[in-house]
Parts: sequence; C-alpha cells; structure tokens
Amino acid sequence: MKQQQEPDILHEGLQRGLKERHVQLIGIGGAIGVGLFLGSASAIKAAGPSIVLAYGLGGIFIYFILRALGELTVEQPISGSFTAYAYQFIGPLAGYLTGWSYWLFWALVCMLETTATGIYVQFWWPDMPQWIAALACTVFLTVANLASVKVFGEFEFWFALIKVIAIIAMIFFGSAMIFFGIGNSGIAIGFSNLWIHGGIFPNGISGFITSLVMVAFAFLGMELIGVTAGEAENPDKTIPSAINKVFYRVLIFYVGSLLVILSVYPWEDIGTMGSPFVLIFDHLGIPAAAGIINFVVITASLSTGNSGIYVTGRTLHSLALQGKAPKYFVKLSKSAVPHRGILASVGMMVLSVILNYFVPEAIFNYLMSVITFIGLYVWFIILWSQHSYRKKLSAAEVSKLKFPMPGYPYTNWMTMIFLGFVVFAMAIDDAHRISLFVGPVWLLILTVIYYKAGFNKADAVDEGSLKAQIDQD
Repeated sequence: MKQQQEPDILHEGLQRGLKERHVQLIGIGGAIGVGLFLGSASAIKAAGPSIVLAYGLGGIFIYFILRALGELTVEQPISGSFTAYAYQFIGPLAGYLTGWSYWLFWALVCMLETTATGIYVQFWWPDMPQWIAALACTVFLTVANLASVKVFGEFEFWFALIKVIAIIAMIFFGSAMIFFGIGNSGIAIGFSNLWIHGGIFPNGISGFITSLVMVAFAFLGMELIGVTAGEAENPDKTIPSAINKVFYRVLIFYVGSLLVILSVYPWEDIGTMGSPFVLIFDHLGIPAAAGIINFVVITASLSTGNSGIYVTGRTLHSLALQGKAPKYFVKLSKSAVPHRGILASVGMMVLSVILNYFVPEAIFNYLMSVITFIGLYVWFIILWSQHSYRKKLSAAEVSKLKFPMPGYPYTNWMTMIFLGFVVFAMAIDDAHRISLFVGPVWLLILTVIYYKAGFNKADAVDEGSLKAQIDQD
C-alpha cells in the first residue's frame, strides 16, 4: 500500500521561524495575562486563601489538556492546530465551528486588550484620548505580525520576559517579608494570614466552586502553544518541552505569587487597595510601585494583543484551506505570513472598537460573554480530537507515539468531567450564567450558516474523494 496522502489542510506554506526560546516564552506568556496582575483580586474575594488550591487544581487539568494537544501536535505539527484536528478526527462541522469560534474568541480578546491599553496609558497621560493609544498599539502590533513570524516571536519573547521578571521580583520580595520581615520593621510576617481570617475556605465550598470559573478564564490562551507548531523549529523538541513546563509555571506564577500575596495581606483587604501586586511593592516603600506595575500590565496587554493577531491570521488561513473561509485568505505574503487574514482580523477589531461607542452596552457584554464559553468549548474539542485520534490507532501505532497523553483514557475523561464542573459553576453564578445562553446561540448561528452555505455538501464530496484515494492507494 502506498503511503496515505495528507489532506490539503496540512500543506500550509508557512515557515518554521519560531525558535525554542520563542515557543517557551509564548507558552509562559499564554499562562500570564492581565488577569493575574489586576483580576486576581476578584478571584481572591470569591474564594479567599482557597484560591491557591483552585489554581493548583486548575493547573493539573490544563496540563492534561495541553498534553492531549501535544500528542496531536507532535505527530502533525500544523499551524491550524485543533481547528484542523477537529476537522480530521471529529468531522468537518466540528472543524468549522472550532475555527470560526476561536477566531471570534481572539478577535474579541484583542479588542478588549487594545482598548484596555488606552486606559492604562492614561495613568501617565490622563489627557490623552483613549482611542489614540488603542489605535497606536493596534498599528504597532499589526506591523510586527506582518513583518515575519520571527518578528512576532521576538516581540512576544520580550513581552513575556517582562511579565516573568515582574512576578519573580514580587515573589522574591514578598518572601523576604514573610521569612525575614524586610519592609516590615524586621518582623517576619509568616503564613498565619492564610487561616486566621475565617480559615482557608472563608466563603465556604461555594466560594471555591465559583472561583473555578475565574481560574479557567485565567488559563485561557495557553493552548496557543499548539498554534505555533506549524512555524516552530524542531516541533518534536520544542512543543513537548514547552508543554511539560506548564504545570511548573502554574505553580510558580499563579500558586507562588498568590501564596505570597495572601500571606502578606489578609485576604479581605485585597481588592480594596488596588492591584495585589502594587501592594507588595508599595509595602517595600517603593514610591514608583504603581507606575512599575502599570508598565507591566501594559506589556501584558500588548503580549495578549500580539498573540491574538497572530492566531486570528493563522485561523482564517486554516479555515480557507478547509474551504470554510474565502480562498482569498489562503495566499501568504513574501515572508510566508497570512497577511490577508491578519489585516481582515485587525479591521474587524478596529470596527468593533468604533461600534462599542454606538451599540448598547448590554449587547457588547453579551459578545464578551462568548469568550469564556468558547474557551471551554475549544478545550473540550482538543480532548475529543485526541480521543478520536487515539481510537483509530492500532496498539503498534500507539507504542510509536512520540509524546503520548499520560494516563489515557482516564486523564482524558477526568479532565472532561472537570470542564463539566466548571460549566456547572458558571450555571450557579449570576455573573457567568449568561455565557451558557449566548455561547450556544453563537454555535447555532454558525451551524445554520454551515448548512445554508452548502458547506456540508462540499465536505461530503471531499470526504468521499479522500476515502476513494485511500482505498486506491
């Protein structure tokens, strides 16, 4: 039998310009967002000190999700990643829904981050119109992404490095307060704040359950590692290395930083005095603490926006290769960048920012609520794709996998149950329940378009041709 030919979605034409250090820092950058520096206060308010356990538990399951993605990515390192895997191993409709949903996810995230950057810049220049800074950031990141994948990787490397340095510095100085009393008149603070203010679960188990939604939201974006596979040098080496370090990053950057913050300050005081990270540096008597963290937060926003523009362009390119987006987006620039997809996505972001001033706020909030739902949906698709892929392999083929999912199929099912538990937590929380209504409506609209546009008929022809080709071979 001849070797089976790969579907066209694997032949992308993208260049492998991301070095191992780029992929490593992109993985770290995906794990650290603005939510850690500013949004962690709301998570602490919900769960109290038990938020440390929530992030640890979430870190275990995001590791399994990425290991499932890693099994597929190492065997088939393509930029379309889980969009293409859903197409191949679940079905064309799944690939279509996943691709357009993930594109919308990052388009909305980019819109939020560039708008937020305009707000953060006003910390130093309060008279500057918000839209000017937002537009400047959008233009800057667009040019970086259009240049080449190496330029994108280089910017993301330094953006992520700044975030890492800030967190390590906070953990270092916070630990000095805890163990040696630095900045506290030489009196060691210790860890008693973790349990003397109502215990580890001050809001009961319900507060802990509610915080799991925030934890899941904080980890959204870590699957970006898989999207880089199609442009990473030596993906067999770089992708497993980046994924295997995920759990340790979560322990250090989330569990470690929150453990320090909650030890230095009573949990009920956090959120009433600004960013938890500002509090630590301010406690040391550093007058520029707020300015330092504001710079780091702007960097975190730029990092997320940079990644979002990268992903949206590649996702449109992958959808076009599947025939689920105009063929216009298949063409690459001279530097092997999907420039048409990037420009179209950026145009949508700019338009959305403009529309934000005219549409009712409620409609805008509904769109934002889609983000959390899509993130969970994509994680479920990753697990389902890996499960479907593994079922098609013989025992001999499984033994030859380069980066197999550990504990399969038990870890696969356990992680799906955890995602279901997060959905349950969303259902019982007023602030997140709307996602469970708006998200399915979005998928329903896409499904109607899929059948009305005749994509299902084209997919049936493609699958029949591929099957006939395989049988002939």
